[in-house]
Amino acid sequence: MADETIDREKLRDRFKRNLATDVHARMKTEAREQLPAYARPDVSELGNRAPQVDFLSIKARLHARLLDEIGEKSLYGTGEDMIARAVREFVERVLASESIPLNEEERDRLAQELTDETLGVGPLAPLMADPAVTDILVNGHDQIYVERFGKLIQTDVRFRDADHILRVIERIAARVGRRIDTSCPMVDMRLPDGSRVNATVPPVSIDSPTLSIRRFGRQRLKREDLARLGMLSRDMLTFMEIIVKARQNVLISGGTGAGKSTMLGALAESIPDDERVVTIEDTAELILDQEHVVRLETRPANIEGRGVITTRDLVINSLRMRPDRIIVGECRGPEALDMLQAMNTGHDGGMTTVHANTPRDALNRLETMVLMAGLELPSKAIRDQIVSALNFIVSVRRFDDGVRRVESIAEVTGMEAGTPLLQDIYRFQQTGREGRKIIGQHAATGIVPGLFQRLRERGQEVPMQIFQKAGGSHV
Repeated sequence: MADETIDREKLRDRFKRNLATDVHARMKTEAREQLPAYARPDVSELGNRAPQVDFLSIKARLHARLLDEIGEKSLYGTGEDMIARAVREFVERVLASESIPLNEEERDRLAQELTDETLGVGPLAPLMADPAVTDILVNGHDQIYVERFGKLIQTDVRFRDADHILRVIERIAARVGRRIDTSCPMVDMRLPDGSRVNATVPPVSIDSPTLSIRRFGRQRLKREDLARLGMLSRDMLTFMEIIVKARQNVLISGGTGAGKSTMLGALAESIPDDERVVTIEDTAELILDQEHVVRLETRPANIEGRGVITTRDLVINSLRMRPDRIIVGECRGPEALDMLQAMNTGHDGGMTTVHANTPRDALNRLETMVLMAGLELPSKAIRDQIVSALNFIVSVRRFDDGVRRVESIAEVTGMEAGTPLLQDIYRFQQTGREGRKIIGQHAATGIVPGLFQRLRERGQEVPMQIFQKAGGSHV
């Protein structure tokens, strides 16, 4: 009996050891699967070390202490290099004094991730470093999407929880002097690299804090780049260079993500270097090559609900700054009236963008925005203002193959029976498909704008062959 009891105890002990081993292995696997792919070590390298969840818990604990230390030393606002050095010193000091069992590779990784958490966007850092990513969309701690080459795909990047997302949002907001909380649950801001950020927190976003990052390349896409990518043809490039230098007023229309800002930057490239340019944006993202540029940016209300500076305020103020060109990043409200009035009172060569699917829709939207100014103007007076102010409308669109293209360039020719008249100078003509890719060409309609006839009458040489109907470059 005694021997039988001993055997039972041995079996029980062996069962417990096996169970503990299985649980330990399962914890390693589950923790590894929760990490993004870039942070997952090889299973073969884990051996009998502590499970990966220990690394995450160590990082979370040290991050809270690190933020307290940086705050106590008043390092925020001293520069990224100094903060990064303080983070590395903190990691080395804590790991040495507390004997936390991490190898050299894990120590370097811990220092880098804590630096990203303190300065940057935490787990989103690898996505921000990917030049192919144009949009990063965080719907929840485990639902993070990116746009690559015009298509949305879900990533394996993860936040720990909703609080983790909230801390990243608060950190971004604090760095640019904004705040976000339950009393101010939405914020629009930009990162130091120019990326545009929109964030929402409960109670506005019900399920989780959300984060949307629109990324812009470190270098602006130039006109030649757009032609190479198939956004427009060489003839269209020549045409737009001439109308910009001739100080024509241009409106760029298109939907979200269609490439309006990119096209605006490409148009502005033709502005002569000796002209003074004033840019007005909600979130400054335009990158211009000219030296004589004044950049203005709107400002939301402060914590007391005061200090708001609107686009309309900046447009009115810019008229007192002796501008040669006024560029408004986007008209979306009553500032449309002041922009049109500026174009009609000697400030030629203005440019702006508007959300609209077609040139005709763009004119309708402008009329609606002018009415938002609160003036009791009849529709005919507003349309007269629009027709006399605008010369050309460039319509851009992101097609279903993910390629952004100029869909049409139209000239505003006047008004008949109360309706503004438009005539297309160029159009994109789709001729077929090759799998998912759209095949087509940008082609001239054969119509020569009145501007070019006037330029010829003045003796200026203009390349009339760019309006030949048979012309067009394949994309």
